[in-house]
Amino acid sequence: MPILEHPAYPPATLLCLESLVPCRESQVSMLLSIFGERQQLSFPSIFIYGHTSSGKTYVMKTLLNTLQLPHVFVNCVECFTSRLLLEEILIQLQNGSPETKRASPVPCDTFNDFVRLFKQALMSQNLQDQTVYVVLDRAEQLREMEANVLPAFLRLQELTDRNVTVILLSEIVWEMFRPNTGCFEPFILYFPDYSIGHLQKILSQNHPPEYSADFYSAYINILLGVFYMVCRDLKELQHLAALNFSKYCEPVVRKEAKERDTRKLWKNIEPHLKKAMQTVYLREVSSSQWERLQCEEEEPEQIKGLSAHTHVELPYYSKFLLIAAYLASYNPVRTDKRFFLKHHGKIKKTNFMKKHEKTSNHLLGPKPFPLDRLLAILYSIVDNRVAPTANIFSQLSSLSKSC
Repeated sequence: MPILEHPAYPPATLLCLESLVPCRESQVSMLLSIFGERQQLSFPSIFIYGHTSSGKTYVMKTLLNTLQLPHVFVNCVECFTSRLLLEEILIQLQNGSPETKRASPVPCDTFNDFVRLFKQALMSQNLQDQTVYVVLDRAEQLREMEANVLPAFLRLQELTDRNVTVILLSEIVWEMFRPNTGCFEPFILYFPDYSIGHLQKILSQNHPPEYSADFYSAYINILLGVFYMVCRDLKELQHLAALNFSKYCEPVVRKEAKERDTRKLWKNIEPHLKKAMQTVYLREVSSSQWERLQCEEEEPEQIKGLSAHTHVELPYYSKFLLIAAYLASYNPVRTDKRFFLKHHGKIKKTNFMKKHEKTSNHLLGPKPFPLDRLLAILYSIVDNRVAPTANIFSQLSSLSKSC
């Protein structure tokens, strides 16, 4: 029985859509209810958030393309300024498809110009009677733009007086977006992480035609049993599944085992999966190089290029927290104003400073410092604006425990 139902779209189209977005039927059903019919006035703005590889971008592209809804799809990382972003939306809208690009850009310096040109583009494409969807992927980059860009996009339907819905896709929660002055609140939709059952179902759909579905499903079950605790990224798991499947099939190809001999198949692939565990996410070697290395009888420690990184990569803010702690422990409090303020005024050289100018603080050792001073130094050395969130304090707690 089909899960997706909507009176505005043919059942065959919805059935095709359901097969393309496995394990995301509830989210797609919610979006269909919000979208309504083509001529109906839709919600002004929708905010969709979830972790990496939770299907946000794929589901939105598949939904809009399958139902053939007029839309614009822009990546905010590629269009890193407001002018590039606004011009890219107008270019795609005037060409009628996100894939086609035209050579000459549309000059658009302000949001007022964008609203005017947006109305003209809708008129030229005969889209006045349909809902137009503007999808902004990696929308967290909007916080780095001018203060009026995000609130204006949230009220684009009101500003243009047209049936347009702005959809923001992000990996962070809405509370990190909301300006201090307030703004129009979008409809918020959460995409949860794929469970191990969801990953099993999605990955099993890509089985090669020369092998049975049960054989490939057993391979995916073994793969997830090894990698699920360290990697839940769907794209990375798809890459690992494609990379190691040929090694899994070797006993069957050589007639040494049958498809149901799970124990023999597991013994054959176990050492190769252990090698692959060392290079998850790293991409230190290409797929062809990895296949050649699998044919060699070398131990993991002897393979050049694999797990060559002996250091541990810290989170972004943890690095700056360590730097701020170092500066706070080895520099006196009286020097903070001179080091971390742009307009600190003139600093008088006192007799005390002259007396101790030859004494190195490194010889005296690190000094204790209060938490407020550490955070103040952190805010001054990080280029972007940092909010004192739970993420910062949790990293600080982890660093304190590890010391």
